[in-house]
Amino acid sequence: MFTRLIPLIGNDNLEKIKNTKILLVGVGGVGGFTLEALVRSGFNNITIVDGDTIEESNLNRQIIATKSNINKRKIEEALNRCLSINSNINIKTIDKMLTKDNFSKYINEDYDYIIDACDDLNIKVTLIKYAKTNNIKIISALGTGKKLNPKYLEITSLTKTANDPLARKLRSMIRKENLDLDIPVIFSKETSIDTKNIIGSCIFVPAVAGIYLANYVFLDIIKPQDNS
Repeated sequence: MFTRLIPLIGNDNLEKIKNTKILLVGVGGVGGFTLEALVRSGFNNITIVDGDTIEESNLNRQIIATKSNINKRKIEEALNRCLSINSNINIKTIDKMLTKDNFSKYINEDYDYIIDACDDLNIKVTLIKYAKTNNIKIISALGTGKKLNPKYLEITSLTKTANDPLARKLRSMIRKENLDLDIPVIFSKETSIDTKNIIGSCIFVPAVAGIYLANYVFLDIIKPQDNS
């Protein structure tokens, strides 16, 4: 299935990708597209974590959500979608909402990369601590709600973010843990739209953010030369 990919990256790089162990936390608006991109790009060893169910409100932006699977477990539907693309893929599923108390029970492997696509700030910090302690590369997604235009997305250090309340809170929490703030993140510079008490969302920003996350890991593995 990778006959169109191999001419771009070569068989050696494809083997590297297949052997890379990924932990993806969250398979919703952002993480669902990350997972899609990983599977279609040759990643073969992926652990996915999500303890939520699919709701009707997910239909406008989450790639695994359809009318036929409302109220079903996200993790099961994500697994089924992955296997429908590549039946040989090695997907490990954790159908749990991670907490500080159960984190070490479920997250205890030596991954090569952690992709944080969850909404829980405490778990974001815990994932960062785990990555730093175990010398695992990590990238985190920041806020994509209340925004419309994916052109404002960029990958940078957490220290260089702007117009993102989630980033401000995350920086504060990381400082309290005495952790390095130089963490790669995907964030949007777009000014948030005031949607009152509802976190308005559409497909464009989370979808592109999710693909950027997968692409970040992909490019880091193959390390192409900069032809710009």
